[in-house]
Amino acid sequence: MAPLLEIKDLCLDYGAVRALNSVSLKVEENEIVTVLGANGAGKTSLLKAISGLIRPSKGSIQFRGEDLSRIQAFSLAGRGIAHVPEGRRVFSTLSVQENLTLGRYGVRALRKKADLDNLEERVYALFPILKERRSQLAGTLSGGEQQMLAIGRALVSSPSLLLLDEPSLGLAPIIVQEIFSLIKKIHKEEKIAILLVEQNARKALKAASRAYILELGKIVVSGDSADLAQDPRVQAAYLGAKAC
Repeated sequence: MAPLLEIKDLCLDYGAVRALNSVSLKVEENEIVTVLGANGAGKTSLLKAISGLIRPSKGSIQFRGEDLSRIQAFSLAGRGIAHVPEGRRVFSTLSVQENLTLGRYGVRALRKKADLDNLEERVYALFPILKERRSQLAGTLSGGEQQMLAIGRALVSSPSLLLLDEPSLGLAPIIVQEIFSLIKKIHKEEKIAILLVEQNARKALKAASRAYILELGKIVVSGDSADLAQDPRVQAAYLGAKAC
């Protein structure tokens, strides 16, 4: 069976600068895969390429066997891909409820209203604090609550693949713990595959089954997360251990 998402030899350029160089990776159905790397490694560019926000210079991106290179970004929600961008990007002047309603936009013609209402209620069940604040402006929420809202807005489209870009960015350690617990809960209860881009390597490796490490636009290491967590190179570069 073909992977849910398969990327082969992907190259992406910003003018004369190559941001991604022959990147290949895959995500299976109902799997959490993480991509680790420092700032500027190309992690966000990778997710934007999958989402159709930027076009690769070379290579292929296939989702359920369909080539995404000619698919418009706005239609990907209807195909089962949802992207939670870095920095959350909630609509700050709209309420929590209005943000979730906008998450329906790409799939509203494909699903019955009752089904979409049910998806919203499932989001509120996952994030009870959002239900309490459903009439509150998103811009007045805490950073952790905004991250929950950004994830919830993606979930109301009922994706098969959730792209998460730095969900722990700028959050206090106790909130980071909560967000990663919720990521694992979403994966378990909603049966969604997740491609997780993160700088918090320790948390990401614990959450994911497999990992890729991206450096200067290239995949330099890949494998099972548990194995990479024990790799001295990974420990020295990303987990704070001393190199031998």
